[in-house]
Amino acid sequence: MLGKRILVIEDEKDILEVVRYNLAREGYKVRCARNGLDGLRVAQTELPDLIVLDLMLPEMDGLDICRFLKADRKTEDIPIIMLTAKTEETDIVLGLELGADDYITKPFSPKVLIARIKAVLRRKEKTETSKDKAVNIHGLSIDPVRHEVLVEGSPVRLTLSEFKILHLLASQPGRVFTRYQIVDAVHGEEYSVTERAVDVQIAGLRKKLGTAGKYVETVRGVGYRLRD
Repeated sequence: MLGKRILVIEDEKDILEVVRYNLAREGYKVRCARNGLDGLRVAQTELPDLIVLDLMLPEMDGLDICRFLKADRKTEDIPIIMLTAKTEETDIVLGLELGADDYITKPFSPKVLIARIKAVLRRKEKTETSKDKAVNIHGLSIDPVRHEVLVEGSPVRLTLSEFKILHLLASQPGRVFTRYQIVDAVHGEEYSVTERAVDVQIAGLRKKLGTAGKYVETVRGVGYRLRD
């Protein structure tokens, strides 16, 4: 992780300095911006490895920045961690649905922020190098090429939708996916999936996975994740 470039977009000077200091101490190269427009410009021109993004910013808010970056092919793959005082579920869900990778609410622990940053960067690396490789975690083996799932070596029969949901969650363990993101990932002409149906399929998936089903966690008011 040493040398990774992180852009911090935060208008509160004290918080910005705390984040900058702790990230620099961990060996990251830190770039800072104190308003939304400057942050967007730096993100588009310097293409950092990750962005820590406040939602309440002058000139342009964080959700609009996230929307712009994820709509641009040049910046759409840059991971974003939302750092915000907003605790309302709708703001968090909207940010995640726009493409943010994680969120932390203020007040926060610098150690937790650094741990989240490391986890998101690890997930990005794994996603880039193993899209078609089998995922092995918590006794689960998920092979997207063979369309095969094993739990402690024993095969489990899943529907196509269930398989896609499990593979999505397992490919980025620890990341919270909203119901909308899950619907978008498994959508296809041969089957229909709705946000309400996701809850039913998650319940069925947990049952089929047996003891491994406990690793599929509900994040209240947001969505689902596979425990890291």
